[in-house]
Amino acid sequence: MCKGLAGLPASCLRSAQGVKHRLGLLLHKPDPQARGSSRGGKDGVGTCLVTCRRVSQEEVKRWAESLENLISHECGLAAFRAFLQSEHSEENIDFWLSCEDYKKITSPSKLSARAEKIYREFVSSQAPKEVNLDARARAETSRGLQQPTRTCFDAAQRQVLQLLEEDSYPRFLRSHFYLQLAGPSGRGPGGQGGAPRTPDGATRLPQCA
Repeated sequence: MCKGLAGLPASCLRSAQGVKHRLGLLLHKPDPQARGSSRGGKDGVGTCLVTCRRVSQEEVKRWAESLENLISHECGLAAFRAFLQSEHSEENIDFWLSCEDYKKITSPSKLSARAEKIYREFVSSQAPKEVNLDARARAETSRGLQQPTRTCFDAAQRQVLQLLEEDSYPRFLRSHFYLQLAGPSGRGPGGQGGAPRTPDGATRLPQCA
């Protein structure tokens, strides 16, 4: 059983690569004419609705118990990333997922190439999706890149996870991205129990436009 987010093992999630692939499918922007969208949603953010597999109200409630429960669930992860997108901070969860994926690499040559890619994308001062790291974590990561190992991003990953847990996660639980699924007092939108559904029973997931 997984205990503690700082030491969250890779086994707590499915393959991060697979999760990111499915997450991309969940988070693609739908054609408004094909599937319909609504603009100007709560929190001042335009929203559209996409679907993922059926999610029970009990599952949604468990997302509020811990960040671990949220991001280890496919739809919870998708909803959380959508919220982070609305705050222009999705680089944090993207970096965390990239690190989980990185730890699964066994080939030394691939490890080095992937480490360089993650560093350029998230850690470098010129990174297009630079994450917020203190000087110590950034320096430790830079040193580790000289001879990459599967643990060279651990310090940076722990710091980003702590930021998600202490800052972004509580705000997510107060946002419409979560409340629209959980509903006030455990009731969904319109007074219906559980998350909103499509006619075939799939869960409709709020997304930022």
